[in-house]
Amino acid sequence: MKNWLFSGMLFLVAVTAFSQGKVTGTITDGQGSLPGANVAIKGATTGVSADFNGKFSINSTTSKGELVISFIGFENKIVKFSVADGGTVNLGSIVLTSNSNELDEIVVTSSVIDIAKDRKTPVAVSTIKASEIQEKLGSQEFPEILANTPSVYVTKQGGGYGDSRINIRGFDQRNIAVMINGVPVNDMENGSVYWSNWAGLSDVTSAMQVQRGLGSSKLAISSVGGTINVVTRTSDMKEGGSVSSTFGNDNYLKVQGSYNTGVMDNGLSASVLISSTTGDGYVNGTSFEGKNYFLALGYKANDKHDFQFTFTGAPQWHHQRSFANKISEYIKYGDAAANEPNIKYNSDFGYRNGQEFSYARNFYSKPVASFNWDFKINDNTKLSAVAYGSWGRGGGTGSIGSNPYSAAKTADGLMQIDEFVKYNNGQPNAVGTGTNLFLVPNADGQNIANSRNGYIRRASINSHNWYGAVVNLNKKLSEQITLDFGIDARTYTGFHFRNLSDLLGADGYLDNADINNPNRTLTKTYDSSASLNPFSNVKDQEKIAYNNNGYVNWLGAFTQLEYSVNDISAFFQGAISQQGFKREDTFTYLESDPLYKTGFENLIGGNVKGGVNYNVSETSNVFVNTGFYSKQPFFNAVYPNNLSVVAENLVNEKVFGLEGGYGFRSKVFTANLNVYYTSWRDRYQRNSDPSIDNVGGYFDYNGLTEIHSGVELEMNAKPTPKLSLNAMISIGNWFYKGNVKSNRFDIDNNVIGDGAPTTLYLDKLKVGDAAQNTASIGAKYEVVERLSLDANYRVSDKLYAAIDPTKFTTEENDGTLQLPSYGLMDAGLSYKLLLGENKLSSLNFRLNVNNVLDEVYISESRTNNFATATSATYDGVDTSNQVFFGFGRTWNLSLRFNF
Repeated sequence: MKNWLFSGMLFLVAVTAFSQGKVTGTITDGQGSLPGANVAIKGATTGVSADFNGKFSINSTTSKGELVISFIGFENKIVKFSVADGGTVNLGSIVLTSNSNELDEIVVTSSVIDIAKDRKTPVAVSTIKASEIQEKLGSQEFPEILANTPSVYVTKQGGGYGDSRINIRGFDQRNIAVMINGVPVNDMENGSVYWSNWAGLSDVTSAMQVQRGLGSSKLAISSVGGTINVVTRTSDMKEGGSVSSTFGNDNYLKVQGSYNTGVMDNGLSASVLISSTTGDGYVNGTSFEGKNYFLALGYKANDKHDFQFTFTGAPQWHHQRSFANKISEYIKYGDAAANEPNIKYNSDFGYRNGQEFSYARNFYSKPVASFNWDFKINDNTKLSAVAYGSWGRGGGTGSIGSNPYSAAKTADGLMQIDEFVKYNNGQPNAVGTGTNLFLVPNADGQNIANSRNGYIRRASINSHNWYGAVVNLNKKLSEQITLDFGIDARTYTGFHFRNLSDLLGADGYLDNADINNPNRTLTKTYDSSASLNPFSNVKDQEKIAYNNNGYVNWLGAFTQLEYSVNDISAFFQGAISQQGFKREDTFTYLESDPLYKTGFENLIGGNVKGGVNYNVSETSNVFVNTGFYSKQPFFNAVYPNNLSVVAENLVNEKVFGLEGGYGFRSKVFTANLNVYYTSWRDRYQRNSDPSIDNVGGYFDYNGLTEIHSGVELEMNAKPTPKLSLNAMISIGNWFYKGNVKSNRFDIDNNVIGDGAPTTLYLDKLKVGDAAQNTASIGAKYEVVERLSLDANYRVSDKLYAAIDPTKFTTEENDGTLQLPSYGLMDAGLSYKLLLGENKLSSLNFRLNVNNVLDEVYISESRTNNFATATSATYDGVDTSNQVFFGFGRTWNLSLRFNF
């Protein structure tokens, strides 16, 4: 099977006089021809290349044999042939299956899943398939597999399990649409995506496609920066299964098992997967435990009806590093003499009776069930529908009462949890100061904490019930024109309150936040671990601090017209949606107050977009797309300040996008070049207050305008059968246009100051929180058969800090703080051992080493403090800045048995 690899040629070579016959055919990908595809006869020393139309002709010296056909980005294919002496046999159309750059057609059968097609859909797109995810992700977070994609910036934030975040073209994940099998998963109140809730996705993903820019989704969704389409494994995969185990640094351990029945004779199929992941976490005090389950059932009644049911969830808990410390703190608890930081330092935790205890503990379970029905009405008409439900239960913990962050710490900078318990018990301790040496017992001898005194861990609960459906009718009007139209309906109820997580030795907590039930002393605490019961009751829990429910109704309609003829394909899309927002607040308002429970505030939004692709030749294509979004603001913009009064002058956010691209395909090289421009006006934003004297506080902005433009280049090459190369570079220019108004709030939603908004002078300042320039280069080499080495080096440059509002209250300011650029190298080793009589089973080994060079770097800054002549600095950055450092060198080793 190897000989042909060394004998592929660019042009037809002369054959010997001993030729028995000629073999011809056409190489395609199922959509179009593949010019330059390699064709060789197994065991022979000659080969040919397919011509401009994908056609080939090769002479054979034997009457029977096998053709070996290969092309970059596709699986090799072996085709048997038989030819009479002196005769010619035409093998017809030979379809190759993609292995990297595109999705296999068999993966996507439903028209509610909007997957871009290469050289046809006019959008900027990158696709990553399951094999690469399984191989390279290892112990990293799910979004990190996209780190080498143009205009994508991924950071682990504080470093807790599932706490990573992703930016595309400078837009955060609240404005990136995340779709799973055509189902939108961004939070309906604030657009957020918490990857810890989806930590199990990497186990069940068949392919993940990133569409940068407005994308090809037909829905009226928030795809300002892009769309991440995740397609999960289906129940009708081929029969087989796998068991695997992965272990790595800091006691990381993951075990997994899966099995697929394949489609049985009765049309039924099933797929099941379970896994468990535990570890101590790379950052100190970030231990975690996560589970994952996936069940898919399928039934193909006949050629017209296909039913698929999936149910998946990933209950987890993990300790976090939610507070970004000053660089000076990292250095203080590192090597202060050498000015070297302890990048693992975490001020959110300590030890209680020798066991890790964190004030920042996240716990959540968000199972999703979906039912897909694909109905082939006739050869020209198809109906696709999906109905789904999601039930989120959980939240995150923090402090209430005395501030544990400002209390005396251990020599290692940790919280003295045992001393907090003594304080709450009324005993002498090391953390009491001034007049608050400890909790003083009341007349009944009880130590009762309150919102200003006592070290209490509370939980902020954000649970929900979410139901929806998407229905799409696909009608082929002619050979060239296809029409889609459908509806997108959703209803969502969010439950927001706080409860007591741990009294830490106190006898109770006095809450006076409920206007309808003042001065309550509460003693019940609730376990801060994910409930395996998605329908657990959250309404009847005892609540403190606040209690409000958010209701969101969504009704949308969409249509798409596609035109495709010869080398031209085009689309036009239009969508409209009505979002209704309703608020219920049982703590802030008396039951007799009309604001106790409001009516729905209904807002209309939508989008129009279109594009055209032209295949200039079999190797080159160009495209352009444009669109306009009128995007409804998020829930907290409709009801600002966490009150039930609708904001004045409420306006939709307005997004305009324009994009163009060029693609090149050959047998050894592919490239995509894109340019883009995005204008985003009237946007609303809420940022956390980084000040230690306002932990849990935040800033509200109104009327932001941003301009994002840039150029992207992505390339892949296979110069030899054993060597694969990849590279990308993206250069962005993202800045604010105009000035805005801002208010500052404390943790209890009270305005700080006189209530008058502050003008922030942001005009022409760089947008922060993501690297505007990125680049990477990588290679994979097969040392011997099925043993390969790979490495990748990526650079992040023009990385700016998140804006600290206090720095922009005057027209004279220093701008946005630029952080030091950095480069990271990742490497891996893979080996596949074939097993069984027919070599259909395999044992797969994979070693990943991330940040091989152990680079120390700042991945993000919450503040924007510029260095002065007298300030202490680290790598040129003022040490008063509150930052998160990225991870140092990490590793993981996996073993997978496929059968």
